[in-house]
Amino acid sequence: MNLPILYKKVLNNEWLSSNEGLYLYSNAPTEDLIYLGNELRKFHVKSGKVTWQIDRNVNITNVCISGCKFCNFHCTLSSDKGYITSVPEYQQKIQELERYGGNQLLLQGGLHPKLGLEFYTKLFSELKSMFPNIKLHALGPPEVAHMAKKEGLPYREVLEKLIESGLDSLPGAGAEILVDRVRKYISPGKPDSQAWLDVMAEAHKLGLNTSATMMIGHIETMEERIEHLIKIRDLQSRKPENVPGFMNFIVWTFQSEGTKLEAEGVKSHVNAEEYIRTIAICRIMLNNINNIQASWLTVGVETAQICLHAGANDMGSIMIEENVVSSAGAKNRMDAYGIQKAIVDAGFEPQLRNQRYEYIILPDCEFSKIYSIEELKHRPNSK
Repeated sequence: MNLPILYKKVLNNEWLSSNEGLYLYSNAPTEDLIYLGNELRKFHVKSGKVTWQIDRNVNITNVCISGCKFCNFHCTLSSDKGYITSVPEYQQKIQELERYGGNQLLLQGGLHPKLGLEFYTKLFSELKSMFPNIKLHALGPPEVAHMAKKEGLPYREVLEKLIESGLDSLPGAGAEILVDRVRKYISPGKPDSQAWLDVMAEAHKLGLNTSATMMIGHIETMEERIEHLIKIRDLQSRKPENVPGFMNFIVWTFQSEGTKLEAEGVKSHVNAEEYIRTIAICRIMLNNINNIQASWLTVGVETAQICLHAGANDMGSIMIEENVVSSAGAKNRMDAYGIQKAIVDAGFEPQLRNQRYEYIILPDCEFSKIYSIEELKHRPNSK
């Protein structure tokens, strides 16, 4: 195995095996990985634009039995800190989202032991009746698998009922690392990796837009990261031809502050170069997924900007609200101006998008604005 042969395979958009991917990551200079990732970005994203989004991440509840050691946000059913977001609270949050020009609600649930399928279908239907234009990018494979087990139903039937009640797309939440050695340690109560993959397979058969994620920088090995990527790539290759499957892939870094993992001696250890190399290898290994997102929330804006030259083509959302990752130490923030400015300063043209990666125009709104490239070039980095 040698690097020139692997470089040629990558540039021909050929699949790499796990051994080839591991060898490439372990031995290729960073500048070479950046070059390869960038060439594949240009192949998959012909416009050369960098996309971004306006949405809001609302937690349905903070009660969860998965026991994730990287999460400071969850609590037990008996805790006096537990809550379930009320419909009036959703109304207020959605109205604020609309004032920012957003129309997508990212709803993250948690594995609440007493909330079943009826709760979620009723909630989705009620939100859609009040806000028919809002898009529900909601739950994730662990929540779907949890509901299916609780109700004694197959994954497909649970998904069908959620879609009927208003589910528009399924996030890739709860993937972490799709290797059960890792999952059993960091998320002992969460459904296993095969359950995550099986739920996504059913979602693809039903035509749902989905995303995929990976959390790095805890107890996983590089071999396990590559295994995760190959599982995602293989599942994407099996989707029906007429459906999008995974619209994007997001790799984010474990935030250790105050977590159980930190108490056990596991601290976040991913530096900027490692994250940039990881973005490049994700673009290389996932050559059947068009969009790779840089997680500015967890790695910072400057590192995310470099990632746009290493394979990433998406900066994600301004994230009007985010609670889980922030509770473990992620303090980065950006508004609509800041994210557009960051993209232009990195040498790209910003483009607002929806969850389907369709280019959209910002509606009249109170708090957000689309700026011209000239405006962004000559204005300061922050207001």
